[in-house]
Amino acid sequence: MAAKAKKDGVWETVKTVVYALLIAGIFRTLFFQPFWIPSGSMKDTLLIGDFLFVNKMAYGYSRHSCPFSMCPFSGRIFGSEPERGDVVVFRHPVNGQDFIKRVIGLPGDRVQVREGVLYLNGDPVQLTPEEPFAETYERQGPVGHLPRCSNAPVGQGGTCLKDRFTETLPGGVTHSILNIEDGSRGDNTPEYVVPEGTVFVMGDNRDNSIDSRFPQSIGGVGFVPMENLLGRADRVIFSSAGQRMVYFWTWRADRFFEPIE
Repeated sequence: MAAKAKKDGVWETVKTVVYALLIAGIFRTLFFQPFWIPSGSMKDTLLIGDFLFVNKMAYGYSRHSCPFSMCPFSGRIFGSEPERGDVVVFRHPVNGQDFIKRVIGLPGDRVQVREGVLYLNGDPVQLTPEEPFAETYERQGPVGHLPRCSNAPVGQGGTCLKDRFTETLPGGVTHSILNIEDGSRGDNTPEYVVPEGTVFVMGDNRDNSIDSRFPQSIGGVGFVPMENLLGRADRVIFSSAGQRMVYFWTWRADRFFEPIE
């Protein structure tokens, strides 16, 4: 009897774990997917160490909505297009990694960058200078990236600055962008026409972002198919400036539950 009771107890534990994994998988597939910010390409909107949940209901579902892109259908169901200015998480069309960027161009838009200024459909967007973005020059996050600075060289522990502007997109959406140096390789591009079924994305930290300005043939993102969109990033839930989440003294409490603009 004792052996049977022990066997039944083990089986109940296994079933509980399986049910929990199934529920977590369904929740992650249909509703929200956790995402850590691993790099500085979206500063100062998103910082290394920010943690958020991606709203997977925002644009509908594709095969990439399931873990390992295993949803058994093509195209999108319950689909809707993102709006210009949305911060989105998407599956890279080539390497399969998950990226986070801002939607700049929608199907049919003409997108170009000239001398660091974004042009949409032939018109420059409005840029308003703001106070420089300041951060400590030190290794950031688990990977230990050092930030790039417009006032380089900066010694360890010094103040690293980046020029900051408020960019206003057509329709009135505003957000901060950063500039590290003039004349970087993404500051002047050809004019791109966004094909149907795709979007053009850029990082807010313009000189530190591999995005749609760079074609996939040279390691860039290129145009992102709508099918590759995983969801919209709406709010930072938690944030840590340290190399380990358990280092509570590095938590950024002022960023907890902060809306993403």
